[in-house]
Amino acid sequence: MSESPRDGVQTWAESMSARDRIRAVAETLREPRSVNWISEQADAAWSTTNEELQDLVDQGQLRRVEAGETTRYQPNYTRLLFEEIRTLIEENTREELRSELAAITKEIEEWQATYDVETWEDLEQSLADGSLSSAKLQERRDVVTRWEENLEDRRLIKHALALYSDVEAAREQMTDYSSSRRR
Repeated sequence: MSESPRDGVQTWAESMSARDRIRAVAETLREPRSVNWISEQADAAWSTTNEELQDLVDQGQLRRVEAGETTRYQPNYTRLLFEEIRTLIEENTREELRSELAAITKEIEEWQATYDVETWEDLEQSLADGSLSSAKLQERRDVVTRWEENLEDRRLIKHALALYSDVEAAREQMTDYSSSRRR
């Protein structure tokens, strides 16, 4: 009897509990999905999946969406937005965020000058130019993708900077409150 390459090797999914797999699938949803779909992707029992999804809804991590006769689940995008902003604030100084904002702006300005366009949409329209080589087309496609990502990053950084002082003040209040309770 020959051994398969997988004998003795656990995949990441096999090393996780069913509930962990369900959460992993739920965290990566890009569109509303049914319990059946999530259950199948997570390789978990329908009842376990249903229970875990209900828990995630109760915790505010997922939202339940009614689509006709079917209940679907999607991430709570508001919560995800605030978590991303909180992470930016916790992991970066105000000056680091300002520097990143300046770097993003500079990169976009360089693309505008290089390709003689104002927006990523204008650059995307240039892909229809039949005289571009495949390498130039790929380069422009890559820039369009990075430009879109930069705009999203810039939006998040602006939000983080706008809320930075409020988050710092809240953190100080919590520290002061914790200190006074220990006395």
